[in-house]
Amino acid sequence: MTQEKIPFYLPTAQEVEVFRHCFENHLPVLLKGPTGTGKTRFVEFMAYTLGKQSITVSCHEETSATDLIGRFIIKGSETVWLDGPLTTAVRSGAIIYLDEVAEARPDVIVAIHSLTDFRRMLFIDKLNESITAHPDFMLVASYNPGYQRGFKELKPSTRQRFVALPFSYPKKEAEIEILVNESGIEATMAEKLVRIGQKIRNLEEVGLAETVSTRLLVDAAKLIRSGLPKRIAVRSAVIEPLTDDEHVLEALSDLSNLIL
Repeated sequence: MTQEKIPFYLPTAQEVEVFRHCFENHLPVLLKGPTGTGKTRFVEFMAYTLGKQSITVSCHEETSATDLIGRFIIKGSETVWLDGPLTTAVRSGAIIYLDEVAEARPDVIVAIHSLTDFRRMLFIDKLNESITAHPDFMLVASYNPGYQRGFKELKPSTRQRFVALPFSYPKKEAEIEILVNESGIEATMAEKLVRIGQKIRNLEEVGLAETVSTRLLVDAAKLIRSGLPKRIAVRSAVIEPLTDDEHVLEALSDLSNLIL
């Protein structure tokens, strides 16, 4: 029997303490921040710390309330009900994490409303049944306020149903430690990768839709650690995912090569 590995997470403020108090007080949590800043890892870490099962749903524009709540399926000659991940979490007392919840269809927000206030109930219209959430059930959602606009923006009335925790890119020393722990790379190379990330994040004039996440730097570190030449690793794992513009690609490559 293998021992479960503890998810590595490096706290940056009081997010661990706030999350724990939210769990104890049956309050939903909203994680706000850019892609790749550790939101998913944080939920995994807290679930492990609290000794609870976590269920992650990566929301997209086709994610519906039915996908979360459940549906009838044909099994042999019978029609049977199959719980969705949200219903499973409500019944069992798991932590459910709705990643990028603002990307989902509007009926998802409607479905979770009664779980985000004093009722803590889920209504399943297809079964005409209301389920009271298990005492250990917790709803966690995330969204990226940096790029979501218009219909993808969470309404203030929805945001105010959650306790919110902001996530951003770690400070230099913390990000170096994350790269070393996640990839096994030497600290000197990790420091260079972090410098590349910080430089690109400050280049507002190139007009990137998304900038360098810690996740991309970890990917580059893993490639370098496994023996891929560092310039190829950075180009493939950090720069190419950011843009398709040839001029911007070359400018970012020149910048990273100077640091390497």
